[in-house]
Amino acid sequence: MSAGAAHGAGGPGNSGGLRASLSGLTTRGRSFVAAGIAAAVCAYVLGQGALLRVGLLLALLPLICVYALHRTRHRVSGSRRLSPGRVPAGAEARVQLRMDNVSRLPTGLLMLQDRVPYVLGPRPRFVLDRVEPGGRREVSYRVRSDLRGRYPLGPLQLRLTDPFGLVELTRSFSTYDTLTVIPRTEPLPPVRLTGESNGYGDGSRRSLALAGDDDVIPRGYRRGDDLRRVHWRSTARYGELMVRREEQPQRSRATVLLDTRRLAFDGAGPDSAFEWAVSAAASSLVHVLEQGFSARLLTDTGSAVPGEGGGFCAGGPESAEAAGLMMDTLAVIGHSDGAGLSRAYDAVRGGGFGDGGGDGLLIAFFGDLDDVQAELAARMRQRASGAVAFVLDTRTWGGRPAPGHDVVPREERLRRLRDAGWTALAVTPGVAFGELWRQAGTARTGTGTSGGRA
Repeated sequence: MSAGAAHGAGGPGNSGGLRASLSGLTTRGRSFVAAGIAAAVCAYVLGQGALLRVGLLLALLPLICVYALHRTRHRVSGSRRLSPGRVPAGAEARVQLRMDNVSRLPTGLLMLQDRVPYVLGPRPRFVLDRVEPGGRREVSYRVRSDLRGRYPLGPLQLRLTDPFGLVELTRSFSTYDTLTVIPRTEPLPPVRLTGESNGYGDGSRRSLALAGDDDVIPRGYRRGDDLRRVHWRSTARYGELMVRREEQPQRSRATVLLDTRRLAFDGAGPDSAFEWAVSAAASSLVHVLEQGFSARLLTDTGSAVPGEGGGFCAGGPESAEAAGLMMDTLAVIGHSDGAGLSRAYDAVRGGGFGDGGGDGLLIAFFGDLDDVQAELAARMRQRASGAVAFVLDTRTWGGRPAPGHDVVPREERLRRLRDAGWTALAVTPGVAFGELWRQAGTARTGTGTSGGRA
């Protein structure tokens, strides 16, 4: 929600003075001035006094309206409420405008216009009748975009006019809002992709191991701790009372890797292969977060979102905030100029927490791959407990590989990934991602891809 106050002539400023107000003469007002001057000249030549008075009236009436409208002192405040501020592509958002007359004088006829990008539709225009002192007027409109992105709304503009329609002045507020259009997502069925039953590790995936006394990490005694958890060996070693830490289950991790290389995709628009990959990545992130995973979004550039905590989002309120951050990133993500997946490979190989553990579930969306990139993609599987790859062939989407880019055939790419332990599926135009996701749960080829639910 944004708000702004307006002073003078019904708008947020009177910049430019009277000379600027003269530029607000409408076609009718200029015609009146021209007709009045012509009548005055004819009256002077012909010696007609009555015609001279008519000419002066026609010429002065627009000027009087300009001065009166310029001297009118209104104090008007405007605000905009956007609901919601983040919408999927193809969905509508409602924008509510409110105008408050905070002066002691009523306003005249106000024409309200909000500036919106052409992608969101035509500019909304409203006509507001006389607003009494302290009065309020509210209007609303809807915007919709089939293309993801961030779109500014505003600034709000007010147009003042006189009763004769001879002068029209425009004043603009300075505030604006931003509408974020995120990729479309679709609900995904629960399938078995990793060796864990849900987003929380059981047994093998713990924050602390209790296999023996040497594996215990003790801490200082705190008032209220159970004395049965006192670790006497550490107490004797440190000279103070030490207790065993409670065993805490660790949230399983999921990495969604999105290949954004320009040379890996061709074509643009809502039906392009790249847009399909972006929407599918968004659906995957939403699904794994709903299943209780700690998730991160990784691109071929090696950048991870969210960036703190090793790149993975935590649980609780931070999870919702991180999900919004990842959706905002996907809303504006574009092609990168990188030539390979080496940075993404280093990020996957380095893990997310620096504890020597793997990255859990790895979900990747690849475009065209050459021999080197296909080998790198296959080696990313080593640290993951489960890996699923969705391989897009831009030639089947109507595109062509970049000149000089030796693309490995799709079947060869799938074979290399499967030999390395990936669950690899080919993506063809028109296929629903939910169906591919279901197939990934039933086509667990390779090692380490059986059991569990994602």
